Amino acid sequence: MPKPSSTYCTLADLPFELYSDILDYVPKHELQKAAVGLIGAIPRSPVPRHYALRCVRLTYPGQIIRLYQRLRKEKEIVYLIETFLLETWNADADSVVNVMKLLVKFGRTKEVRMFIGLNFTPEHVLEIFQTPWADLKLLSLRFRPYVQRATYYQFLAGAYFDSTLEALSKWPGEDCLLPKLSIIQDPIDSSLAPSNKFAQPIVFFSLDPIQKLAVSQLAYEVKHLRIRIPARRFTKFLHSAPGSYPSLNLLDISTSHVAEADVEAILGRFNKLEHLIMDGCGVISQRATMEDEERRALWVGLGKTMAIAGKKAARQREKKLKQWFEMIDLQHAMERSKIQENDQPVQPARPAPRRRANKGRKGLATSTISLRKTPPPRDSPRDYQGGTNSSITVPTRRIRIVAPQPRLLTVSLNAPVHRGTSNLSTVCDSIRADFEQGWAEGLSILARDRHQVKQSRQLGVQVFMFRHSCDSEDEDDEIDTETGLQGLVEVQSEQDLSLREDSCPVLCLAGTGQMDAEGHTEGCGHSMGWRVWDDEL
Repeated sequence: MPKPSSTYCTLADLPFELYSDILDYVPKHELQKAAVGLIGAIPRSPVPRHYALRCVRLTYPGQIIRLYQRLRKEKEIVYLIETFLLETWNADADSVVNVMKLLVKFGRTKEVRMFIGLNFTPEHVLEIFQTPWADLKLLSLRFRPYVQRATYYQFLAGAYFDSTLEALSKWPGEDCLLPKLSIIQDPIDSSLAPSNKFAQPIVFFSLDPIQKLAVSQLAYEVKHLRIRIPARRFTKFLHSAPGSYPSLNLLDISTSHVAEADVEAILGRFNKLEHLIMDGCGVISQRATMEDEERRALWVGLGKTMAIAGKKAARQREKKLKQWFEMIDLQHAMERSKIQENDQPVQPARPAPRRRANKGRKGLATSTISLRKTPPPRDSPRDYQGGTNSSITVPTRRIRIVAPQPRLLTVSLNAPVHRGTSNLSTVCDSIRADFEQGWAEGLSILARDRHQVKQSRQLGVQVFMFRHSCDSEDEDDEIDTETGLQGLVEVQSEQDLSLREDSCPVLCLAGTGQMDAEGHTEGCGHSMGWRVWDDEL
């Protein structure tokens, strides 16, 4: 039997690079604990000290005060903090503000996640985000303002967090590129705060700041958006304004109130959207007495609505284009009237002779606008770029806008009424089949419409499509403000009008916050959300 070697290696003898490779595999939420544990267990080892500060995670109130005291003494370590996680509801708000000021001033923090509880006032949060965070790539704010006893301070003092959204909407887009944004108000938990005895405080009083944020410079780069305001219908503030979130790829509006018309408007506006999560939104009726045929019709109708959502958006854009043409006509007529008045010799005014009014219709005026010698319209609307030019040319009117095909890959809706039933899997399979049927019916409608558009194009009608509905997208395109032909591109060939052979989106009915629960469809939107936000909310 060979003798054991007299030379051996301990953990303290491992090289610096090996420790770095090991810690790089540790999950972000556990990195601080793992690094501190290694440093404490092997104090003389070359464990990289900066790993203990790369992700700062605070889970109880006293940690924020100690962190602030250390950062004041060693300002140089602020540069090491890349992720800041405040996961306690009872932290001292003033200390949090002081720490965040140091991070935004001296640091290069890329991710910020905050629990905002009763200790925070709107002024605290406003002070944190009044100054733009240039390096931030993920911002997650989670509000829980609920109280055990009714004080009505929030109502009387106007303690609402609308100012937070106002501050974010003023961030300059050229300096702040924020692809991931999450704003959540927790639903009321009856075990923590009563909801049947008095009205609980609300986070946002007015929903107008949501629309301001949607069209801000900050929103231009947002690709993943999670915004949850329980039982409130705020989605129209997301999609109503032209140019809202032009890069949006994932949208999570769970717990809010969403009607089927809102779903249609969302898909019509965000034509880059691939993942839509609407758990607990009431899009589909959850009545326990709902008959099978009635439930089937609802899911078929939802699938059909989502497939043809772009059709309504195209018709609305055509209507705005018609109004734009009418405005150009009016400007053209006013311009000609000015030119005609300038060509007439100036004569002294004299009073008109009085005459008796003739019987008949009254109140009809004679037009003073001459339509003679009107410049011919140009061949293409692209020749007119808008503005207040001295010579106005009326574009051609024979224009059609083709409805875009949705890019949806996943749709997530929970079906709580079916939970606990013995045939849950069978019911979910039936729902998916109904949804797929409605989706197929919607695609057939789009195919029929595009066939009609092809025929119109052969007759000389100009056909346009939304810029981002093309497969070859230009990331440097300007934001579509729906003025004239902005955001539209002309169809060059019939191949541009052919529908992609896309399959129906993956429909998941399991619900959010159940990563380990059964019922999730493979590749569903929930799994995508977990990867993006790195949580199970």
